[in-house]
Amino acid sequence: MIQHPKVAVVILNWNGRIHLEQFLPSVYNSSYPNLELIIGDNASTDSSISFLKENFPLIRIIANDKNYGFAEGYNQVLTHVDADYFILLNSDVEVTPGWVEPVIALMEKDKMIAAAQPKIRSFLHKENFEYAGAAGGFIDKYGYPFCRGRIFDNLEKDHGQYDQTSEIFWASGAALFIRKECWLQSKGFDSRFFAHMEEIDLCWRLKLMGYKIMYCAQSSVYHLGGGTLNAENPYKTYLNFRNNLLMIKKNMPFFSSIYILFIRLWMDLLSLIKFALEGKFRNARAINKAHIYFFKHLFAHNSEQVNAEQFNAAGLYPGSIVWQYFIKKKKKFSDIF
Repeated sequence: MIQHPKVAVVILNWNGRIHLEQFLPSVYNSSYPNLELIIGDNASTDSSISFLKENFPLIRIIANDKNYGFAEGYNQVLTHVDADYFILLNSDVEVTPGWVEPVIALMEKDKMIAAAQPKIRSFLHKENFEYAGAAGGFIDKYGYPFCRGRIFDNLEKDHGQYDQTSEIFWASGAALFIRKECWLQSKGFDSRFFAHMEEIDLCWRLKLMGYKIMYCAQSSVYHLGGGTLNAENPYKTYLNFRNNLLMIKKNMPFFSSIYILFIRLWMDLLSLIKFALEGKFRNARAINKAHIYFFKHLFAHNSEQVNAEQFNAAGLYPGSIVWQYFIKKKKKFSDIF
């Protein structure tokens, strides 16, 4: 008899009844034989819980006492979950038949694979890759994340060009497969991040331990995206810029981080000026606010020591993605790698 590792799909919900109604049935009908489906609720004030109890009485609900945000919300919920693997799945994701099996099979073959993601395409434009993850996450030497199939706001159509399972730098938080033991070893998400880039930070820490992060081309899901904060939201701008700086400071060796952060602050200034020239003054102020937070907390958490000796650098681009995209006009991943 084949022994299937226990897998827990955990969906973090906050006032997301509309997404649960639309997307939960596809997840509920997943074919993996040893699967538990859990809704972690971040103190929703809509009718999410009553909807679940009425329509999906077999789904386990773990209720947080308040809205902890994405990062700490998952940290709280997962303390109550026992499984060999966690799948952290956004509530606005439609899964395809057999989406779990190939990823778990891949991870079972190599115990050094800590986390993985499926192919992520757009729910609204199904022929396109989706912003949050596409065909696997990468990062450049200055800490700018990008994906195969998505560089900045340029989304490629899926023509099968990234149908090779391969090692990446970070796996998307929209559909993140992770070993429970690796989650515990890395201490989960950094609660300071609240939302945005917490999965990149987590994967970076895992890679500093020598682990692999993988993209599994044999599994695919469709992500709606923008369900919590849309791209033009100043708070999202604040979180992205602040969390990116925190991530660099945390995960790079001290002297390397000083050099990179000096360059990044000037590049961020250019972004601020660009927002201002476009009349997006709230977004410009959000960048300034992010920098104020960063410098105010510059010497906090200095106990975090980076050991780069085991660092698995797969998925790290040694150049500048900003230079390639904006100056050299290379819009596709295949034009750069």
